[in-house]
Amino acid sequence: MTAVAIEQQTEQKTAQQHAWDVAAMVCDPEIPVLTIADLGILRDVRVDGGAVRVTITPTYSGCPAMDAIRDDLKTAFAKEGYADVEVDLVLAPAWTTDWMTEAGKAKLQEYGIAPPTGKSDVRHAGPIRLTMAVKCPQCSSLHTKELTRFGSTSCKALYVCQDCKEPFDYFKVL
Repeated sequence: MTAVAIEQQTEQKTAQQHAWDVAAMVCDPEIPVLTIADLGILRDVRVDGGAVRVTITPTYSGCPAMDAIRDDLKTAFAKEGYADVEVDLVLAPAWTTDWMTEAGKAKLQEYGIAPPTGKSDVRHAGPIRLTMAVKCPQCSSLHTKELTRFGSTSCKALYVCQDCKEPFDYFKVL
């Protein structure tokens, strides 16, 4: 490989990394303490010349936040001087909470939303896994109760702590 080819390859990697970093800083509009990278919905970022193509996977197929995220991605790239930005929505493979970063789960906890615990079993046939207690993000008590399976968004369930009496969202394992 020639020195020019190595330099071009390095420039491309740098452009790719910069583009990834721009996309990774876009926040989820429903949970603004999480970036789309924290949430695990940012799947790929490609740069070809001056054009950028971003691939995202919604947390579920009807997620209403996808339009806002698409607009926020285009705005973020426009601020960085990219005029040609495409955002692709892919449904397969389906998003899972396994894709969330540990930093994202910690941010949820600090924000007052109980993060998902355990691994998703959606690709495993067999006995149905029992749900263990959900820890209260306020007081860390395991003495909690599910009020409704669907909370403020379809990704979350509404719980109440039996000790501190505070209601809280739990980000369901999907």
